[in-house]
Amino acid sequence: MLDKAEAKALVDFAAGYRSELSSALDQIDNHKVAQAIDWLREARDENRQIFVCGNGGSAATASHLVGDLVHSASAGAEKRFRALCLNDSIPAMTALANDDSFAHVFDFPLKNFARQDDILIVLSGSGNSANLVEAVKEAKRIGCRSIAMTGRDGGRLGALADLDINIPEHHMGRIQDAHMAVCHMICYYFIDR
Repeated sequence: MLDKAEAKALVDFAAGYRSELSSALDQIDNHKVAQAIDWLREARDENRQIFVCGNGGSAATASHLVGDLVHSASAGAEKRFRALCLNDSIPAMTALANDDSFAHVFDFPLKNFARQDDILIVLSGSGNSANLVEAVKEAKRIGCRSIAMTGRDGGRLGALADLDINIPEHHMGRIQDAHMAVCHMICYYFIDR
């Protein structure tokens, strides 16, 4: 059982986190989210492929985004999203990491599947994940559009991607929370319609 001081400290921590998260959410650039929605709508309407990937917590967000696009945002729709999460194939990722390099676990499958005008979405709190940088470089070589969701100063991905939805926050948890909010903004544009 917590004493009053410990209970207050926990409540104060939760309140402080929520307050700082609110500030992080206020920094989302709605114009860039609207641009991402427009590109995804165009990809859906033209039967283009959407690839999504990330590492760690961002990998989980990438999977969630794809699940929402393929299921909820496509349910009952005449035109449906063709989205694939590159970090969901553990056998392919571990084979590539073992036989080549972890830096190439995402760009290698893009060589197999991506075509000009497809879309690559990468999520990275730091913006400096080598495997995501290599994926964006490969996407550019193929002629795909690239959307990055980054944190902090955007890192290398922010400068490299065609569109960077940056959360200029240093706390990884709040960056990832805001990225999930952006993903829901994108998906619920389609779900709520």
